[in-house]
Amino acid sequence: MQIIKDKKIIEDTWRYVPDDAGLIAGDICVSLARWKQDKQQLLAHKEGLGIRMGSADVVDDVAPDLKDIQLIELDFTDFADGRLFSHAWLLRGRYNYQGELRATGHYMPDQAFYLARVGVNAFYPEKVEDLPVVLSYLNDFTVKYQSSIN
Repeated sequence: MQIIKDKKIIEDTWRYVPDDAGLIAGDICVSLARWKQDKQQLLAHKEGLGIRMGSADVVDDVAPDLKDIQLIELDFTDFADGRLFSHAWLLRGRYNYQGELRATGHYMPDQAFYLARVGVNAFYPEKVEDLPVVLSYLNDFTVKYQSSIN
């Protein structure tokens, strides 16, 4: 599958590993709950390590571990729930997270510009045919009246 990262369409090397599945080789992403439960085992993983956060997860729970995490997926289960916008801003603004911050799940393509404004630099749309649409929305506006993360 392809994703958008830093305003370019690229191949995705990451795989999400469900809580009830065994770990696999390669770059993996797990839920925050699994991270908390299996942290020591996951830290021994030799390749890329990511965490998937939902709206109900608390950013402060992962803050001490950000140095060990290369990817944070913000999993939008409902496009009307804006808490993940706040999560992104906190990760970049308060905790200075420098890794990949990816929107996944049920976000609308026209939210991409605003997600980028709060620090999201990668997008995994539900349908591959939405890649060019999401990419086009990242360039919606050329003038920004308010300061933000980007």
